[in-house]
Amino acid sequence: MAQAIEQSIHRDPALFYWILFPITVVMILTGVLRHYATILLASTPKKQELPAVREQRSLIRGINLRNNAYTISPTSFAARKSYMISAYKEGAFLKDPHNRGKAAANPMTDPAAMEGMMGMMKGNMAMMVPQTLIMGWINAFFAGYVIMKLPFPLTLRFKSMLQSGVATRDLDVRWVSSLSWYFLNLFGLQSVFIFILGNDNAANQMAQQVSQMNPGAGVNMFQPGQDPDKVFQSEAENLEVLEHEYILKGVEQRLLDSIQL
Repeated sequence: MAQAIEQSIHRDPALFYWILFPITVVMILTGVLRHYATILLASTPKKQELPAVREQRSLIRGINLRNNAYTISPTSFAARKSYMISAYKEGAFLKDPHNRGKAAANPMTDPAAMEGMMGMMKGNMAMMVPQTLIMGWINAFFAGYVIMKLPFPLTLRFKSMLQSGVATRDLDVRWVSSLSWYFLNLFGLQSVFIFILGNDNAANQMAQQVSQMNPGAGVNMFQPGQDPDKVFQSEAENLEVLEHEYILKGVEQRLLDSIQL
């Protein structure tokens, strides 16, 4: 049986020093600069008022009760459930009880919402401007170069990802173009950034995209323009229909059954 001939390309060794190495170094330095630029552009979060904090924490308390109800006894769950449902329906946790039932305010007129949108725009600018410049630099000077070959086999599905900018149908899929090397560095340098900047860094492209998709995660439970009273009413309905099952119910008998010889 004839063996497949391994494809080889005679490349200039200087490609490593003048293309692959510079792209990698520039991507790492850009990530570090993006991290510090994001820190400089970030505005200091304002201290929330006590009623606003109470409103958010009360909703979290109801969600935690619903998600961890199986860990408490039926008596304790019934007492907490009754208290939370009555408080939600009466609006006891609302930041502005006198605005209950009124239409939600326009988020464009909310200073906190506008500040959040400005922060999102700053983050997008710190993320997109450097990548646009690097993309233009690579297309202008390094387009069309094949710079390295991967030491392991791949399927043809990876060809479009690893050989961007090289329109060759018969080239082995293991060869990597300069443009594809840029994209691999764009999404694959997280470990390097963690080593240099620590776990909580703003240099990772993927983490930046996730944070831009949900900028208020973990900070504000209510989205701009959302009526907190309707959220509380919905959570009260979720607690009402919840069927409680205590995880330690009959645990003594289960233990005895498990150790019977």
